[in-house]
Amino acid sequence: MNTTIPASHLSLVENNDLVILSTLGPKGEPQTTALWFVYEDGQVKMSINDSRQKLKNLRRDSHASAFFLDPRNPGRTLELRGTVTIEPDPEYVFAEKVKDKYSFDVAQVDQPGQTRSWVTLHVDKVLTYGQ
Repeated sequence: MNTTIPASHLSLVENNDLVILSTLGPKGEPQTTALWFVYEDGQVKMSINDSRQKLKNLRRDSHASAFFLDPRNPGRTLELRGTVTIEPDPEYVFAEKVKDKYSFDVAQVDQPGQTRSWVTLHVDKVLTYGQ
């Protein structure tokens, strides 16, 4: 099974500002959200507030899909399917990497007492479309 992003589509991960993350809801229904992400060490990583439904979904079922669309050519897409690992980020260490990329402190949108987790997608399958 192909788990490597081909050179023809790597720019979609390296140059995109958003990833479309799909998880499975409590009744098996899809839940899809656009998120900021960091591509590091060949992996898509996200900082997610622990109160969000998408993180609850991932804690229950670690399967996820990350979808990237070429904004200049919507017929060129990349989907990464796999499972995630979730690491607590109470000190906002990973969230700081998101701040460095987007020049925005995600802690500003968190309510008092809320925490974040660092979510890493481990790719089992790569699907590409277009050129």
